[in-house]
Order: sequence, then structure tokens, then C-alpha cells
Amino acid sequence: MCDTIVIVEPGRVLFAKNSDRDPNEAQFLNWQPRLAHPAGSRCQATWIGIDQVSETHAVLLSRPFWMWGAEIGANEHGVTIGNEAVFTREPYSALGLTGMDLLRLGLERAETAAAAVGVITDLLEQHGQGGGCGHEHRGFTYHNSFIVADAGEAFVLETAGRHWATERVIGARSISNGLTIADFADRYSDRLRTTISQCRTRRHITEAAAGRASGVGDLMTALRDHGTDGPVPHYSPITGAMSAPCVHPGGAAAASQTTASWVAELTPMGAEHWVTASAAPCTGLFKPVSVTEPLDLGPEPVDRFDDRCLWWRHEVLHRAAMSDPARLIPRFAGERDEVEARWTAERPDPMAAFAEADRLLETWTRDVLGVAASDTRPLWVRRYWRTRNRRAGFPSVDINAMATRA
Repeated sequence: MCDTIVIVEPGRVLFAKNSDRDPNEAQFLNWQPRLAHPAGSRCQATWIGIDQVSETHAVLLSRPFWMWGAEIGANEHGVTIGNEAVFTREPYSALGLTGMDLLRLGLERAETAAAAVGVITDLLEQHGQGGGCGHEHRGFTYHNSFIVADAGEAFVLETAGRHWATERVIGARSISNGLTIADFADRYSDRLRTTISQCRTRRHITEAAAGRASGVGDLMTALRDHGTDGPVPHYSPITGAMSAPCVHPGGAAAASQTTASWVAELTPMGAEHWVTASAAPCTGLFKPVSVTEPLDLGPEPVDRFDDRCLWWRHEVLHRAAMSDPARLIPRFAGERDEVEARWTAERPDPMAAFAEADRLLETWTRDVLGVAASDTRPLWVRRYWRTRNRRAGFPSVDINAMATRA
């Protein structure tokens, strides 16, 4: 489950997205340079191969570790895209391009948002969409919607099988895990699965936040929203904490975790991108990145704990802090917000920002692990996390034991 926000203003476009997936499905930043390809080349996407184009643009992708495609990304021309799972009455195909593949292909092959919409819809009609999209349940599949933006305009693109519809955005707009273009939604929406996804509740929150936002800092705040007055999510036994943009798992019918977050400001003078490169923006720090300047962030993560990987190092803080968020998140949230305000006022070099963020992560983690805190979450949420921690080979499911070890 996911949420994507866009705001089209004179002279700039603001973009934000939370990517919600399985909690051990590590996501990483992947830089791909501009490349020329020989005639007759093939492009191998997640499940199928297609004809390659003569040249692909430089892109920065936020990729689930096992996919070819990406949940969020931008290219060297400022085109920025986020996708959402949507549930429709059209048949689901066992093979095809995934929504994440289509997102990456749109970025690699288009210089404007309008052209990227054309790339995605042409490929959708030619190859269809399909194939497994889940990590824990690989057969889980869905159709897709997208927000496609550049410095001058943005579009909502919604699909159902090989069918699609678009809407040019005026002002503030958000999408979640349901079709929103009126006639298209009436024709194709699967109302039951759309309801279970809690997308209407989250979209109400994100559209209200988009209407109030005046800059990237407001969008960072919007992506951290738990739908409550403080840092404690509201958990349902059925859907976990899926009723707000900052998603946390634990439900019996649906269980997603925000595993990556991205905010961007797109202007004719250039694009500025900010990423957590980690799960749970409520415990993470948005850092600046450049599409054309790769950073060495260590080895690519997988679904097993590895403290060499930024995504997994942050999980120690995230999983500890969420045991008692009312006590533990305020221990570092003030400094987190101060650092982001300083960085957004005067954007630092990305390498320096990531280095500072790593030092802060170590400090915050050591502090949180040193606090004797009980797990205040509902029993079913604690049980859910014990299972995921065990599957990931996480250092310990006992917060106090982790404090001792630290």
C-alpha cells in the first residue's frame, strides 16, 4: 500500500511518496547512468524481456531489493514518478510488466512527464501488466496508478489491465490504493479490496495536507502522519496501522510497512530530491540526493539483517522506537526536525549529509536502546513483529537485550 502527493504551482511542482511494502522487504537507492544500447538489444524487466531503446536516461530509483523496477524514481530531466497498487475487476495476468517496471521504463525513456505517460501507456497496451508483486507472498499481484510529474506539470495515470485513463493535475492532488478518476473508477474498481486497503482514509489525510503545504518540509511532515495527535499509530486487528500515510503493519487481512519515502521540488532551474533511504519516516531523516551523483551506501540490502546496509542499520532504531513510540520517538524527533529545517534552508552536499545522518542514527539508536521501555503495542502487533524479526535474523526481539548488547 502507498500514498503519493503532487502539488502543481506556478514555477514549481512538489512531489512526495511513501512506499509501503512488506516489513523485511529492504529498499535501496539505485543510480543508473545514461546509457547507449546497440540495435536489437533487449531489456530484461522483472518477469519479461522487451525491446530496448537506443538510449536510456540517467535515473535514481528507490527499488525493492529483488525487483528490476522501482517504487519511486526520478531522471536527469527532472521527471519524477510514484506508483500505487490498485485493485480492479479486470483479470490479473501471470506475466507482464509490473507497475514498478513501467515506472522505471517511463523514467529511462522520457524527457517530460507527458512523454513518460506516453511511454507507460504504450508499453501497457503492448505488453500488459502482470506477474508477482509481493515479497512474502510472491503471487500477490495488482494493477497500478501513477503520479507522473516534471517541473511544469503533473498527471494522474490509472490503469486496469491494459485499460488506462489520465487526468492533468491542477493544484493539489493525491492518490492511494484505489482508482480516483470518476468514470474510470466506476467502470473498473474492485470495491471490496479497495475498501480493505484503507486508501480513502489515507487519501483524505494526504489531500488535506497537500492543500496546506507550502514547501518540502510540510510534505515530509505529511508523510510522517499517523492519523493521531502524536507519534502513536492506531492499530486495527484487520489492517494494522494502514489508516494513515506513515503505515505500520500488524493486521490479519493486510499488513504493510512504509519502507521508503521521497520528497521533491521540481523547478525549471532544476530538481531537488530528498529521501529517507530507510523505512518509517516517523523515525527517519530526509537527506538530499542527486540523480547524477551516485553515493556509496554500502552493499545492496536483502531481506536478512546486515548492519553494513543503511536500510538495516536504521531498522534497529525503527523497530526499537516503535515498541513504545510515545516515549521513544520524542527523544530524537526534535533534533531530526531541526536538522531537516537546516538542510532544506541551505541544501548540503549529499555525501556530507549522509555522513552526518549516519552519525545521528548511531547516537539516536544508542540512546533509544539505552532506555528501559516496555512494548506498548497490541498483542497481535507484537506477535507479528516477533515473526518478522526471526525471519530476518534480526539481532534480538527483546528491546532490553538489544540495549545490553549495544
